[in-house]
Amino acid sequence: MAVTLTSPITGLAQTGLTSPTYTHVADTAPDSNGRQVAVTALGGTQTGVITHSVAAPFTLTVVRPKVFKSLGKANPVTGLISNVPKNVYKFITRKGVSPLAGQPYSTMLITTIIEVPAGADLADAANVRAALSAHFGSLSQQSAGFGDTSVTGIM
Repeated sequence: MAVTLTSPITGLAQTGLTSPTYTHVADTAPDSNGRQVAVTALGGTQTGVITHSVAAPFTLTVVRPKVFKSLGKANPVTGLISNVPKNVYKFITRKGVSPLAGQPYSTMLITTIIEVPAGADLADAANVRAALSAHFGSLSQQSAGFGDTSVTGIM
């Protein structure tokens, strides 16, 4: 798998976090088609943030399809492919958060799902890469905005 997270991860700008970094170790992913790391140390100023524990997980998981799908045959009359299967990739962040002081942690989930139509990896790799570039660039550009909106509910 080409996705290999190196440690530490440099976090993006967020209100209240200064130069955040996340040191991690390899962990066992929930399934054999994934790779996972657990955050074991923090850098920068992150007051109140905790690292991974059983009660409050802090993991990042990359998942690829167990079985890759390929493009089917075209209709001999129309030349069209009626059903284009998709290969689904996921990037999942799990973080234990406290819903109320004194209460047990609850797990926050952040999931990015990438559905690549079978065949596009060969026939249109440039546009697959462009879509991913724009998607992750947008998330990176608006990291603090998503953080603020997730906390205040204001867009």
